[in-house]
Amino acid sequence: MKKGLPSWRILDRFIVQELKGPFLFGVFAFTVLLVAGDLLFKLADLIIEQGVSLSVIARLFVYKLPAVIVLTLPMSALLSALLTFARLSSTSEIGALKASGISFQRIVRPVLLASVAVALLATLANETVVPLTSRAAENVLRYEVAKQRISLVQDHVFMREEAEGHLKRVVYVSRLKPRSGTMEGVLVQEFDEGRLRRILSAERGTWQEGEWWLDDGKVFDVDVEGRVSFLFRFQRQKLILRLSPGQLERVSRKPEEMNIPELLEQIELFDHQGIDVRPLRVMFHLRLAVPWASVVLALVGAALGVRPQRSGSGVGLGLSVVIVFAYYVVMSLCRALGQGGYLPPLVAAWTPNLLFLIGGGSLVRRANR
Repeated sequence: MKKGLPSWRILDRFIVQELKGPFLFGVFAFTVLLVAGDLLFKLADLIIEQGVSLSVIARLFVYKLPAVIVLTLPMSALLSALLTFARLSSTSEIGALKASGISFQRIVRPVLLASVAVALLATLANETVVPLTSRAAENVLRYEVAKQRISLVQDHVFMREEAEGHLKRVVYVSRLKPRSGTMEGVLVQEFDEGRLRRILSAERGTWQEGEWWLDDGKVFDVDVEGRVSFLFRFQRQKLILRLSPGQLERVSRKPEEMNIPELLEQIELFDHQGIDVRPLRVMFHLRLAVPWASVVLALVGAALGVRPQRSGSGVGLGLSVVIVFAYYVVMSLCRALGQGGYLPPLVAAWTPNLLFLIGGGSLVRRANR
């Protein structure tokens, strides 16, 4: 067995080396397809309809490109495995390896290892580069294209809290300045079993030593019949609010502009406020699941590549597009079911990978015969 190990390592290196060229071709080809099919039309519309300068368009293109490239990685893993194993099969190299006693499961092992590396790379990019570039693209669209003024103030901020399915409190802030940690025009409504019981209003609030404090306020009581009566005035009172100024500022971000820890934090904050977080939970699990589509799609591609067929890069690219389209149709359906509450978020996100893994495993067993 020890004498056989070097040849097995040579086999691994050989197959991985064969995968590199088709993989890079796939990244380029799928990036061109996605950019030409969506991004270029949007950028052209900005030039024609809004007269945006080419320098701004160029920066938008650069900022949008990482998200597109990461999306192509599972597709490229599929294409590279399909083209590589189709070529090795057409030159009888796969047949020779199987005739020498090496199973197809062993032959496909370096494909799985390489696709795991691709999945880890996609996950790393999704957590580092993509949120930053997506945020930069949004800032360009907001402040340079739409000509919005850069503001450190958020107006009309609502926060609600629920417990055991009942509304407990609604906090309204007329103006919030997260950077300075101050509020203006604060109104707090407290509920008991769905009935408004107390109203608190304050001119301003400040963030000090990890706590919110309200200044110059009044407290009113609301009876069963809805009549409001003044209780007392206060100069300074603590406001129990779990959100720091930084957290309040991040609440306005889009999910694609967040990494996983920030997304989890927003889920927790929204859940505490009684907001439906099922879409965010599904997105969180998809953020973990989609990069691992590289592994299952590469397995499918390797198994399909050894089937008797006449296959060039054009045919392989077309077949890859069909398989990827099927994968994303299943993923979209499962995501909709998860967001609608018909499937648990974890199940909704990982079901496409599981289904294609079962299909790929079945194809691998057939290829081993």
